[in-house]
Amino acid sequence: MSKHIIMAGGLLCLLILGRLPAAAMDRWAALSLIESGNNDAAVGRAGEVSRFQIKPSLWEQYGPPDPVAARTNPRAALRVARAIMNSRCGEFERRFHRPPTDFEYYVLWNAPAQIQKPARAVAERAARFSNLVGP
Repeated sequence: MSKHIIMAGGLLCLLILGRLPAAAMDRWAALSLIESGNNDAAVGRAGEVSRFQIKPSLWEQYGPPDPVAARTNPRAALRVARAIMNSRCGEFERRFHRPPTDFEYYVLWNAPAQIQKPARAVAERAARFSNLVGP
C-alpha cells in the first residue's frame, strides 16, 4: 500500500475524530492526490503522464513544445492541466449556463463525455474529489 494512501487515510481518521480542523484542499492539490498520489513521474495504463495523469494527445495539444522534458515538471503539468480545464469548463458553462460543481469538475477532468451520467467508478472518484475540496 502506498505511503500516500496510508497518510491520507490517517488524516481522514483524525478529521473524523475531530482532532484536526476540516480544511478544504484546492482543486489542483485534490486532483493530483486522486490521480497519482502527487507522483510527478506517474504513467498510467493508457500512457497518461504527470501528477494529473494527462493523456499524451492532450499533453501534445496543450503542453509545451518539448513535452517529454516537461512531463515530470509539476509547474508544466499544472499549466497544461489548467489549459485543458479552462477549455472544458468554458464549454460546460456555454452548455449549462453555470460553472461546474466540484463533482462535475472532476467528471470533466476524468471523463468529460460522461458529464450527464458518469460511470460508477468515475462518480465515486468525483465524490471523493468533492469531499476533499468542499467546505
